[in-house]
Amino acid sequence: MSESTDPTVRHSSTAGQPAAAQPLLELRDLDTDIALRRGTVHALDGVNLEVMPGETLGVVGESGSGKTMTALSIMGLLPPGGRVSGGQILFEGRDLRSLPADEVRRIRGVRMGMVFQDPLTSLNPTMRIGVQVAEPLRVHERVGRAEARERAIEILRRVGMPRPDRIVDNYPHELSGGMRQRVAIAMALVCSPRLLIADEPTTALDVTTQRQILELIDDLREEFGMAVILVTHDLGVIAGRADRVAVMYAGRVVETAATEQLFRSPRHRYTEALMEALPESAIRESGEHSRLYSIPGLPPDLSRPMAGCRFAPRCRHVTDECRTTDVALSIGEHRHACLHPVPAAPATLPPRVRVEPAPEPADSTAGADQPAATPVLSVQALVKNYAAHGRGLLRRSAGQVSAVAGVSFEVGPGETFGLVGESGCGKSTVGRLAVGLERPTAGQILLDGTDIASLTGRERRRMHRQVQLMFQDSYAAMNPRMRVDAILAEPLEIQKVGDGAARRARIATLLDQVGLSRRVLERYPHEFSGGQLQRIGLARSLALQPRLIVGDEPVSALDVSIQAQVLNLMRDLQRELGLAYVFISHDLSVVDYMADRIGVMYLGKLVEVGPARDVVRAARHPYTQALIDAVPSITPNAATARDGVTIRGELPSALNPPTGCRFRTRCPLAQEICATEPPLAGNGHQVACHFPLRPESSKASARAGAAA
Repeated sequence: MSESTDPTVRHSSTAGQPAAAQPLLELRDLDTDIALRRGTVHALDGVNLEVMPGETLGVVGESGSGKTMTALSIMGLLPPGGRVSGGQILFEGRDLRSLPADEVRRIRGVRMGMVFQDPLTSLNPTMRIGVQVAEPLRVHERVGRAEARERAIEILRRVGMPRPDRIVDNYPHELSGGMRQRVAIAMALVCSPRLLIADEPTTALDVTTQRQILELIDDLREEFGMAVILVTHDLGVIAGRADRVAVMYAGRVVETAATEQLFRSPRHRYTEALMEALPESAIRESGEHSRLYSIPGLPPDLSRPMAGCRFAPRCRHVTDECRTTDVALSIGEHRHACLHPVPAAPATLPPRVRVEPAPEPADSTAGADQPAATPVLSVQALVKNYAAHGRGLLRRSAGQVSAVAGVSFEVGPGETFGLVGESGCGKSTVGRLAVGLERPTAGQILLDGTDIASLTGRERRRMHRQVQLMFQDSYAAMNPRMRVDAILAEPLEIQKVGDGAARRARIATLLDQVGLSRRVLERYPHEFSGGQLQRIGLARSLALQPRLIVGDEPVSALDVSIQAQVLNLMRDLQRELGLAYVFISHDLSVVDYMADRIGVMYLGKLVEVGPARDVVRAARHPYTQALIDAVPSITPNAATARDGVTIRGELPSALNPPTGCRFRTRCPLAQEICATEPPLAGNGHQVACHFPLRPESSKASARAGAAA
């Protein structure tokens, strides 16, 4: 739709637009349609974007906003039925839509590169790494096999891959998530492109690996002199890495500006709502854990015609004019498409910071005279080892994997205990042990004083009434052939709770508690959004009225707006029902919002345990501080900070963990004494470190240690 000729389109500002240098990539009124059996989805509608040489453009929005479809339209990788139906894709001044197919294929293979969200699905599991990295060279540059292999090794070395000469002979499944992502980046860069498109490159990674990958992309951008389009739903990633930001909603760009300007003073009401839905905002603005803002409703159905502002049905500030007037992007450096924008902040506004009380001393004994409530869950010296087997026909024993090594903690009634750490630290194993899905090698798991490891048969089934597991991927945890009514009734039937009428009444109560309509009962799991599925998963966990729910990354796969809804719901139900939670996550900002106490795990061991407020704001262990420093932030000064504790390298193998402190091989403060294991010591706030950080200057202490 033309901005200058349509009388129903109104600009939200009339500021002058400064002249700009020649863009490397420019999208002009780009339209993309996807033909489906039920109709045509208008995935992109008049998208205008430009990327300057050497800059990073961040594209952000909820699932279904069009950000990934924009990237796929540029690369010519649309799904079946998809086509660019209008507009221009100008790369280096040439419209890719008007060029011959062979020339376009070469431009997209050599001059552009793309990194996909899930490298495991984008890599061929039957091909060795070296062959896959070298493939673009052999296809587009006709390079011989030997030369292609050497160049593949060299690009793997440049993306920070350890032992690249050996990695080239591995298969994708033999690498960690961070290493696979480095392979995907190497494939995209092997032909030295001028433009790199990274589509959610860190979504499935923990915060430390995420930081390494993002810093790698920054370094490679400078080394190769290329431009980057960083597509993500994580506002913190954008705040810390992009030069400019484009916010998308329902197939359109609704706001675009320089990064610092947009995060300091968002103008579109959708951008404002996304920021308010972040746990970081709820803590920062109030100093306490206020309720997260939850954007009501869902994005619109793009297969149906729409009038007016597409965000109007979900906007707090909507007027009748918003429902009828199609607002185009304003003119100027900070462009937005909103009739009632957020008032512009003063240019001299200081960066927003957390407003919180000063942390109490780490070893405070306040409240020591009060009797402690009997814990719902008590984990004592928990150990879990797995037998490892070698390759080959005989599969001889290769030792034991130390997944959990002497973990102890308690969870009181109505309390949330957060368990955080990198992938592979053992936190999910602890969760499976706590709900009785696996048996420990040693130690005790006491549920209301009863050791669940000693239970068998009927006693074990009865125990499951008291503790339930909430999965990360609710869809994978449900039988796709069962309707919701059968899914919710299943635990009641297994436990023989009530008759048919009582079970139907219980299911109705569950739907009310999680905010779902009775109409969902006749639908199947594939018919729901991610947030709805997580509500159904939570309802199933509540069916037997448990005292404890273990949530294993329950919101990590959700958009920030849906995440806010689920977190608010979990907190509401906790207050209403007196639930206790073990909340497992790699996202410290989410755990900080949810938890009363936090335990930090590294390679099977707890390295720090204490009140959430103390652990996050006055970390004592260097590993905890490294996790905190790696969390992306929307606060301008925090987002650009890079002077905290940084850990490098891959997590050591749990088959042969380091002696003493297991973190010492990656710790900037490590000395010889760290080869002996420090105890988890302290009163209230415990830390297992020979050189704990001082609460008032943890970052400075870490920097001094690293320099030494």
